Amino acid sequence: MKNEQLKTIVESLIDITEKAGKKTIELYNSGLKIIKKPDESPVTNGDLEVDKMLKEKIKELTPDIPIISEESVDLKIRNTLKTYWLLDPIDGTKEYISGKDVYTLNAGLIVDCLPSLGIIGVPKKNRLFYSYGKGNSYLIEKNNKIKLDCKKKTTKNKIFALTNRTKPSGDILKKLNEFGANSFLKISSSYKYCLIANGEYDLYVDKVRANEWDDAAGHAIAEHAGAIVTDMDGQSFEYGKEDYKNPTILIRRNKNLDV
Repeated sequence: MKNEQLKTIVESLIDITEKAGKKTIELYNSGLKIIKKPDESPVTNGDLEVDKMLKEKIKELTPDIPIISEESVDLKIRNTLKTYWLLDPIDGTKEYISGKDVYTLNAGLIVDCLPSLGIIGVPKKNRLFYSYGKGNSYLIEKNNKIKLDCKKKTTKNKIFALTNRTKPSGDILKKLNEFGANSFLKISSSYKYCLIANGEYDLYVDKVRANEWDDAAGHAIAEHAGAIVTDMDGQSFEYGKEDYKNPTILIRRNKNLDV
């Protein structure tokens, strides 16, 4: 799929992603309906409403491309797809329920097993990130469109990292130390990819194997901005896995974390 096609598709998703983000805030303010999924993780009417809104628009734009969503996937069926959408309507549902501002709305398009476009809304921060190919990663904030290039925005000669836990495991701390991280902050949602793409943080490490829909949109946005996304051993990876499970994750703003 050519960049111009990807550009048209992803930019056609901006309006609905913004509307879905506003809907999550409305639903939160009116009182969320929360149920437990079979794995005991929570899902809200906000998750389901975003899922519906994004799916409807995506089906209109790309009717022949399958959609795999966290809220409707049947994990008993092995994945054989190579080109498909991955949706995580709300990544960070627990944060959403607790009123925090780092939950995200996510849609990523996989083409031939590679993340080819991504869009992430961060409604409570009034930020929206999207990308459609190398060198084409953007942030929309305060009605301004900003091109992302991973250029460092933090203190020179200091490495600021993100983690999935307040107290990282020994393996994670060891990897952070390898890169000379001076401090770290917990970010559970895909917002971590966006912060690195925008040069606000330098590094993210996690050994927990996330599902493909957790990573697809952010992977595209960060990589298209110039970041390096690999497993913890520095190996790149593809999508289209039978169980939708990604490997460990290492996101670097650039190879040496310099300017």
